[in-house]
Amino acid sequence: MEPGESFTEACKREVFEETGLEVNVKRLIGIFTSPNLLLEYADGNKWQLVVLHFEAEFVGGELMPSEETTEFGFFSLFEVNDLEMNGLDRKRVLGGFAKSQSAFIDDDFVI
Repeated sequence: MEPGESFTEACKREVFEETGLEVNVKRLIGIFTSPNLLLEYADGNKWQLVVLHFEAEFVGGELMPSEETTEFGFFSLFEVNDLEMNGLDRKRVLGGFAKSQSAFIDDDFVI
């Protein structure tokens, strides 16, 4: 998140920067974090990731790669099962397909 940004503003900006798509944020699907989910920078600083996973709807733009993406696409639940991804990403994607009525919190995700 950028200073002064709301969660939904950050989500909209990140989606646009990474995909070229403009979206409206509909709901929070889940929150993921773990003491084992750390980023370590060259200077030795460590940061624990907190991942907010949102459902969003397409409102404009054009799907295209960015400096942060290598491939992109839209996939059905059946197609997702055959995609290679790490455990956290798979859990997040499957959470989106679950259409739960309330957000969930996973604060001890095991990598």
